[in-house]
Amino acid sequence: MLKNIDPILGPQLLSILRSMGHGEEIAIVDRNYPALSAGPTLIRHDGSDGPRTLEAVLSVLPLDDSADAVTRMEVHDEPHHILPVIADLIDVAGRHAPGREVASLQPSPFKTRASNAVAIIVTGEERVYGNILLRKGTLASE
Repeated sequence: MLKNIDPILGPQLLSILRSMGHGEEIAIVDRNYPALSAGPTLIRHDGSDGPRTLEAVLSVLPLDDSADAVTRMEVHDEPHHILPVIADLIDVAGRHAPGREVASLQPSPFKTRASNAVAIIVTGEERVYGNILLRKGTLASE
């Protein structure tokens, strides 16, 4: 057991998050996402929804300073439509990175970018479009 580590962050996911380098990405996706054929390491988080998983990951992952370090999947042909699941993900991201904009991508470019991530975390999220990409940043040296 470790102190101050969210208990839903298992050893495989913690190892990946720790091993990621600056600029590498990880995807958190809903249960309908076609992750098995996407290519990267697949981590199952069936017992947790998207916002809960995002909360746990952001409790340990520093975000990059780039404009698209947090990127959500857009609703197909409705880029400005914010579904409740997207609003929940944006809210979680905003608590961990106040003032940071959440970028967006149409489904096809999102899937292409996710296929180049180091891993895809498939949650038990039932709501469609509950998909977000995170780009790892650095820890500031003192």
